[in-house]
Amino acid sequence: MTVFVTGGTGYIGGVVLEKLRAAGHDVTGLARSSAAARKLESLGATPVRGDLRDAATLTSAARASDGVIHLAMESSPESPRLDRTLVEAAVEGLRGSGKPFLYTSGIWVLGSTAGCIADEATPLNPPPLVAWRPAHENRVLRAEGIRGIVIRPAMVYGRGGGFAGDFARSAREHGVVRYVGTGENHWPFVHVDDLADLYLLALEHAPAGALYFAAAGPSLPVAEIARAAARGARMESISLEVARKTMGPLADALTLDQSIDAGKATRELGWKPKARSIREELAS
Repeated sequence: MTVFVTGGTGYIGGVVLEKLRAAGHDVTGLARSSAAARKLESLGATPVRGDLRDAATLTSAARASDGVIHLAMESSPESPRLDRTLVEAAVEGLRGSGKPFLYTSGIWVLGSTAGCIADEATPLNPPPLVAWRPAHENRVLRAEGIRGIVIRPAMVYGRGGGFAGDFARSAREHGVVRYVGTGENHWPFVHVDDLADLYLLALEHAPAGALYFAAAGPSLPVAEIARAAARGARMESISLEVARKTMGPLADALTLDQSIDAGKATRELGWKPKARSIREELAS
């Protein structure tokens, strides 16, 4: 297959691209700069110059592909509009083909799970940061004439990335690990390599309208993760009120308490996370 990927130079996207190439797929990747184009070429992908504002380029790239994986995310107030532009462009480009379109959402759309273990049937209660995402999920899942698929990753770790990687980096470089709130809330996790494996399985085997959580192992208290990353460095709790002043809506998302059952991906696609746990990752 020739797969058009957005966000291929990013943390998750780079690993997904690596897995696609290893499985024998050709990859085209959205590149909004010469530097991004060079990076994509170094990863074995063919760059498509443009960005999430360029609907015509996005539609053309989707139409020329055998499937689309959307992983790009611009952290700005324009994020909802740009994300919708990509969704509509991919749906239009793939219209009537039956080809796959994998849309990346996230576990934050659930809101806090109130001590219960949530699955794909659990009602959504997203915080303001991602309140727009469920509508985009539904657009993909209900699009006619394509194989629309949604993946909701947990907190991603591995290869030094994600919020856990940020904790470890802050400990090394600044001697302190800061987290929002009491740290008693729980985060579910998934290793970036296991997540990329799920994208590949979903691309090749998931049916139209499929929705999957991507999480492995039990959810863990944020303070425990911060402590493991700190390795003796100072830990500092930032109140939600103070964090909102510098982080905005992200602060509320970071205090969500969530537990996830990702068994559907295992049952339907044979997904079997095999990377080391977040505890083992931080211990190394």
